[in-house]
Amino acid sequence: MRKLFDRTAQALQVSGQIVLAFMVITICYDAIMRYVFTAPTSWSLEVNTFLIIYVTAITAADVQRTDSHIRITFFAVKLGTIAQRVVRVIIALTGVAFCAIMTWRGSIMAYQAWEFGERVSSSFGTPMVYPYALLPIGFGLLAIQFALDAIDATFWPDRRRDDHEDLQEI
Repeated sequence: MRKLFDRTAQALQVSGQIVLAFMVITICYDAIMRYVFTAPTSWSLEVNTFLIIYVTAITAADVQRTDSHIRITFFAVKLGTIAQRVVRVIIALTGVAFCAIMTWRGSIMAYQAWEFGERVSSSFGTPMVYPYALLPIGFGLLAIQFALDAIDATFWPDRRRDDHEDLQEI
């Protein structure tokens, strides 16, 4: 089950990289059209606003899985091994709780947008259910990853060792 989740998170990370590349291209295209040809696009801002939600929400589980986020370890490294495990479990359980709330509320928002047929009031008219649906999907995956982190910290404390030798402690 963990391997399936890991592969899913990796695939979503790759899709996030593709989306980010697409965003760079469309933003550059819009800037050229706007400032060189004085003919801005009507869709670029709206599309890229929703895609930034995709990049942040959908890829968050893989960022947590690979432990490649920014963190402050000044106090944590001063603690003993058992205290560090306890802190990891507390952080993971807090993450599960937060992500569960975000998943629940995001699901309600997406359902209501679908039920009432909400659309963006622009010429593109994107149905709001699509960007809203990204929230429960992304936070649901992140909640699963936090739950796996809590299990690892409780039963297999050495599973996610800190192997970031290239980082310098301050």
